[in-house]
Amino acid sequence: MTVLPDWRIHQLGRAGVISPFDPDLVNPASLDLRLGPTLLIESAQSRQLIPYPLDRHDADRPYELAPGQFVLAATLEQFNLPNDICGQFLLKSSRAREGLDHALAGWADPGWHGSALTLELTNHRQLWSLPLFPGLRIGQMVFHTLDDRVAMPYAITGRYNNDPAVQSSRG
Repeated sequence: MTVLPDWRIHQLGRAGVISPFDPDLVNPASLDLRLGPTLLIESAQSRQLIPYPLDRHDADRPYELAPGQFVLAATLEQFNLPNDICGQFLLKSSRAREGLDHALAGWADPGWHGSALTLELTNHRQLWSLPLFPGLRIGQMVFHTLDDRVAMPYAITGRYNNDPAVQSSRG
């Protein structure tokens, strides 16, 4: 596998592999991803995580992720990966240095399509909340090209295709 450089990421964006595509988010070998409009949070009323809209929050009035709190979030960007490209999500180092953690479940197989990436986020700070709001640069996607197309793409084998919003576990 080879990591794709900036000019190839621009090609992917223009080809509709990433939507919305903002060229200003391209790094030398990755693409910054932004936090989408909804969280799934815990509630005392249900074991299931419940939707929490972030649309009333921004950088000046963020959602405060409490110390130790776990939420699911999604990227603003949606993906339509071809059958010879995969992606790996990495938390931005700035977010990690603030105390945010991602559960290392950010792999995107070839053929994954029509979906935002669901993120598993936890605040590891002990005393202070961390701000979350739509559009926050939360992480980056590193794209890899395979030697050849896969025989069974995620479009056939996967459970999380065509999910434009944050998703709970499907088992």
